[in-house]
Amino acid sequence: MLADIGGTNARFGWLAEGAAAPGHVQTLACADHAGPAAAAAVYLDGLARTLGADYRPPRASALAVATAVAGDRVSFTNSGWSFSRTATRDALRLDELLVLNDFEALALSLPHLSVAQRRVFGPVTLESAPHAALAVIGPGTGMGVAGLLPHGGRWLAVPGEGGHASLAAGDDFDAALLAAVRTRFVHVSAERLLSGIGLPALHEGVAAVLGVAVGPLAAHEIVERGLAGADAVCSRTLDSFCALLGGFAGNVALTLGARGGVYIGGGIVPRLGERFYASAFRQRFEAKGRFAAYLAAVPTVVITDTLAALTGTAVALEQHRG
Repeated sequence: MLADIGGTNARFGWLAEGAAAPGHVQTLACADHAGPAAAAAVYLDGLARTLGADYRPPRASALAVATAVAGDRVSFTNSGWSFSRTATRDALRLDELLVLNDFEALALSLPHLSVAQRRVFGPVTLESAPHAALAVIGPGTGMGVAGLLPHGGRWLAVPGEGGHASLAAGDDFDAALLAAVRTRFVHVSAERLLSGIGLPALHEGVAAVLGVAVGPLAAHEIVERGLAGADAVCSRTLDSFCALLGGFAGNVALTLGARGGVYIGGGIVPRLGERFYASAFRQRFEAKGRFAAYLAAVPTVVITDTLAALTGTAVALEQHRG
C-alpha cells in the first residue's frame, strides 16, 4: 500500500506484485479521519471489498507525508494529524512501514513521468541536460521543495523545507506587497503567500498596495474570480502569484544547481491553465542578473498529474529495500 498525504487530501494506491504502477487509487479527505492509520483502514476495507477473494492484506507500506520526517513521531505542518510510526505500523499489521517527505517522493517520480504527466514550457527542452540535478517545487495546501541528484547510476532525493525560506521581491510592487504582508506576519516565507493557505494573505496584500478595500476570500474563490477576469484585485493576485513563484523557482534552481530542470507540482498551478503559461513566471525565473544566461538554459516543467507522487513513493520503497 502506498499513500501521498498532504494537508488536505490523502491519496492511496495499491502496488500489486510485479505491477509497474500503482492501481486502485482513492483520495480521502484528511479532515474526515483521525489520522493515517484510520484513513488507511478505510481504504483497505474498500479495497478488500473490491478485490474479494484476491485481496491479501499488505505486509509493507510507504507513506509520503507533507512535513519533515525525523524520529518516531510525525506531526503535519498544515493539518492536525500527528502519529507514531511504530503505532501506525502495528495498527495496520505491517512488517514494514516507510515514512518519507511527500516532496522527496515527488522528486523520485520525476524521471518516470510520461509525456502525458508533464508540460514543458520555456525556451529549452528536457534534453538540454539529461543527467543533471533536478528540482521540484509545489504550491498546494503548503509549499514543498526537494531536489533529485544523480548518484552512482541511480537517483538520490534530497528532501528539505525550502517552502519556509524567506520570499524575495522582484520589483517595486513586490517590495510594497511584502512590506504590507509583514504588518501581519513577522516572517514572510514562500509558503506564506504561494500556497493554498497563503493565497488569502497574498490577496489582502495586493489589495493593500492597490489601495482597494476587500473582504476575505478563500483560495478557490480568488482563483475562480481571477481567472474569470471580473475581479481586478483577484486577477492581479494571480499575476503576483505567478511572478513571485517564478522568482522563487529561480532561487531553488540556483541553490540546487538544477540544470536538468525545475518541476512545478502541487494543485494550484494546473488550475490556472493557460493563464500560468502566459504569465511572468518564466521571465522572473531567469531574472537573476549575472546568472540570467545560466537560468535561460534550465527547463521548467509543470507536473499535470496530481498522482505522480504515488509513483515516487513506490520508487522510495524499492530503494529502501535495496
